[in-house]
Amino acid sequence: MTETTANSELLADQVSQMLVQPLEAASVVLSSGPKVFDTAGQLRIPKLTSGATVGFVAEGGLIPDTADVTFDELVLMPTARTSLKIILKYTNELVRQSVIGVDSVLQQRLVKDVADTLDTALLSGAGTSNSITGITEQADVQTGTLDVADPDSLLDAIALCHAEEVTPNRWFISSADFIALRKIKESTGSAKYALEADLTADATYRLFGIPVTPTNKLAEGTAILCDMNEVAVARDVAPSVTVLSERYAEYDMVGLRVTTRYDLGLLHPEGVVVLSAV
Repeated sequence: MTETTANSELLADQVSQMLVQPLEAASVVLSSGPKVFDTAGQLRIPKLTSGATVGFVAEGGLIPDTADVTFDELVLMPTARTSLKIILKYTNELVRQSVIGVDSVLQQRLVKDVADTLDTALLSGAGTSNSITGITEQADVQTGTLDVADPDSLLDAIALCHAEEVTPNRWFISSADFIALRKIKESTGSAKYALEADLTADATYRLFGIPVTPTNKLAEGTAILCDMNEVAVARDVAPSVTVLSERYAEYDMVGLRVTTRYDLGLLHPEGVVVLSAV
């Protein structure tokens, strides 16, 4: 519960017209270009797992009609998939005595907190209790070694993608590993850093030509290289706020409820390489 006695820093006689929120990174997964499907129910995405064998046929020869392909499917948003939900209660006195429009601030803050939890789940969720299985925990992904002192380990990850005819377009790297990588050069005696800033893209960094997203939502020693076109996200509802003005009326309080429901799967797991430090 949020009330005036516990939040005196919000009262008009103590603060100016400014609110300083905690420093946090923006969303990393949803802003990196996955395929997003809006659905409230179970979603089945068909996948081709093998193609036909094509051969050469002589002029006037019989064209074989034995071609066959095999299908699989990716199932997202099963009925048992759980949602992220939270309710925050606060007093009407706090609203009236605040100088910063605390009701609006709390709404924004709750949405941000829920979105951060969602981002962590999309990256590394364990999938327990019918929650999201994150990218690092998906079945059949490729694996590699992360050595932030040796850029060759990262080139090996790129090679794994190319061996599967995949063109990776995103690195996700923990902030600690990002700094370690930022310090190393392309080769012994080189003055050129392996991790380069793209001055045309608002301080975007590239590692061997591939954009890098540093994030505290990945543990140190874990990195992801992937083609985001192979990452499918099912969205039932984006983080949304409902004001519960009557539920706590006998306490002269208001409730804010924030809910969201997502799921994640990989269209082709070979399009993702999860790197771990030895």
